[in-house]
Amino acid sequence: MTMKRQTTIAILMSTLALAACHKKDKPADAPTVEAPAAATAPAPAAPAPAVAQTEAQEEMARKQALLDYGTMEDKYLNDPKGQWAATAKASTTFGDDNGKEPSESSVARNVVGPSDDRSWTNNNQDKGFDWLEVGYAKPVNATELRVIFPSGEGVEAVSKVELQDTDGKWNTIWSGISDVKQDRRGNRTWFVRTFDKTAYKVKGAKITIANNVQHGYKNVEAVQLVGE
Repeated sequence: MTMKRQTTIAILMSTLALAACHKKDKPADAPTVEAPAAATAPAPAAPAPAVAQTEAQEEMARKQALLDYGTMEDKYLNDPKGQWAATAKASTTFGDDNGKEPSESSVARNVVGPSDDRSWTNNNQDKGFDWLEVGYAKPVNATELRVIFPSGEGVEAVSKVELQDTDGKWNTIWSGISDVKQDRRGNRTWFVRTFDKTAYKVKGAKITIANNVQHGYKNVEAVQLVGE
């Protein structure tokens, strides 16, 4: 065998060996693995359609509201710890700017005593502030004040409540925007403010009204102080 032929054979064998080595090193194509699909959150359930009340159900709800109002009002009217105003005076009275005596149907003394469908009416619909001041026969350590507004006229305009101690000093127990709305369940709306028992004896109360907060004349029927 000639040298040239040996060289050719050697080159051929080297080439074959190199190809075989490359083929051995090349990994087999791995099977394609698909990622699992992301879990899909269940769609939120549609809200149940509102069920219209029958006429009988509406009537029952109306009667229940009236019963709830009556129960609440009876508790206030007959509260053994409550007392009604013994005296009353006010900043204005309806008609007191016409040069004549105001009508008896509007004067502050109508507030004296329990609820009796008589009331005080102020003389301003949307201007300035008015106040109603009441006194009580028995000074008490107070916990609550209840003001009756016939038909809710003026209840949203109350801006401050003060209590007077036996030395004549006035103490503010609440001021701000009234959160009480007209109570359509009955003929009266009760403005109620509850507070910690006063360390001093209370002999009077003063209710201030911001007239432009609720337009129209304001009416107060009675003011009850609760305490012992």
